[in-house]
Amino acid sequence: QVQLVESGGGSVQAGGSLRLSCAASRYNYASKCMGWFRQVSGKEREGVAAIYTGGDSTYYADSVKGRFTISQDNAKNMVYLQMNSLKPEDSGMYYCAAVLFNSCGGSWYRELRYRYWGQGTEVTVSS
Repeated sequence: QVQLVESGGGSVQAGGSLRLSCAASRYNYASKCMGWFRQVSGKEREGVAAIYTGGDSTYYADSVKGRFTISQDNAKNMVYLQMNSLKPEDSGMYYCAAVLFNSCGGSWYRELRYRYWGQGTEVTVSS
């Protein structure tokens, strides 16, 4: 079992920045695909970004390319999502997800790709 804990959410005005963090409880140096998803009430979870910790490959949704950056710190077993130039439509609950011993690949944005999920951290962007 791997436990994921997100932090860093909050309220910010449009154009502002936030940095989300995801701490994993185990498998510091195991290759894994780590993803960030977001969900707005009444809608399905949307894949935002992912990173393959075994090789640093990164993946982004078109809606966040150029504004969000996903990164990792294997020593600390952490994954980060730096969110810049935030827009009101970026608001939602952000979840960290992981699947062990797997690359991300073309299906990185699919919920079923991931086995472990955090509880989420709320992001609110006001106009």
